[in-house]
Amino acid sequence: MGITGSIAAYKSVFFVRLLVKAGAEVKVIMTKGAKDFVTPLTFSTLSKNNVLSDLFDEETWANHVLLGRWADAMVIAPASCNTIAKMANGLCDNLLLAVYLSSKAPVLIAPAMDEDMWQHPATQKNIDILNRNGDAFLPVNKGELASGFTGEGRMAEPEEMIKYLQDFFEKKKNLKGKKALVTAGPTYEAIDPVRFISNHSSGKMGVAIADELYKQGADVNLVLGPSAIKPESGIKLERVTSAEQMYNACMRKFSTYDIVVMAAAVADYTPRTISNKKIKKKSEEFSLELKKTKDILSEAGKRKSEKQTLVGFALETNDEKENAIKKLKQKNADLIILNSMNDKGAGFGVETNRITIFDKNRKEYKFSMKTKKEVAQDIVNTIIKYRNE
Repeated sequence: MGITGSIAAYKSVFFVRLLVKAGAEVKVIMTKGAKDFVTPLTFSTLSKNNVLSDLFDEETWANHVLLGRWADAMVIAPASCNTIAKMANGLCDNLLLAVYLSSKAPVLIAPAMDEDMWQHPATQKNIDILNRNGDAFLPVNKGELASGFTGEGRMAEPEEMIKYLQDFFEKKKNLKGKKALVTAGPTYEAIDPVRFISNHSSGKMGVAIADELYKQGADVNLVLGPSAIKPESGIKLERVTSAEQMYNACMRKFSTYDIVVMAAAVADYTPRTISNKKIKKKSEEFSLELKKTKDILSEAGKRKSEKQTLVGFALETNDEKENAIKKLKQKNADLIILNSMNDKGAGFGVETNRITIFDKNRKEYKFSMKTKKEVAQDIVNTIIKYRNE
């Protein structure tokens, strides 16, 4: 629980009391400005934990990372205009901001400020940045403000915040009890001990999907090719290098998964023979004989049962829709996610993507250009919708 400098901090006293009453373990972090409105003693008494505030205190200096990983949720209420601006711009000049930047937990923000500050373009821009980063905002209320005026900007009431928090976690557990397999990243097909064939996939999209499935309550196994991207700590991670290794990892327990998302950019071909020594440069030309790799999505389509949901990707450069639908049918997938290399800002090695999803019931879902984290949310929500139909 983060508390910043705002008269609305008095509401946080009641909110902490309700959280503890509901069975939550609460640790409170206060900014220097927050102490001008409510004393740390009040929150330590209610939470039954010491209140933290000084970034450079011996007991808290190294704790900002541990605190960020400890929590199931981080709630900042009230969140002042100043703190929201710092969060949006990655500033880190107090313990609350250090914990925020270290946190792996979902972040819920309850703004509190005067109407003019709330409606200012700079504030709305900062809110948009945080929304795109994946943070969630509790709606502000309209009513009497500290300035004496009436308008938008009042922090949500404690009872509203408790209800919002309960609903938030309930929504995030749509896949509780389900098992999911996700593939991500490229594969490396060895030519010799030094060289290999690969592609430009970073693994960002696949890992983002694995993270979102995990947040929605699924038990996730991620089969990841060579990539520096790290998934959520609760995800089972199996690292592989080649297409053959990825195939074996996927098929080993394939029948046990409820949802299978094939997001990896698996090499279509691999060298027929691999030299055990570095191939020396001897002539102007060098020929390499290739053979097809095993088609993991196709094999998954043959093996899947009616209870399983199989999702594939189609990265196309021409006749995008036709090729995607053709792949959907040929591979016996339930959903196919179309990426077009013609979309600027989408594809390999970038932070954004634009997708269209087709399902085998002939439904089409178009989405605008978004961050890969937001795209992953759209994909997982579409999977859930498809499974519930």
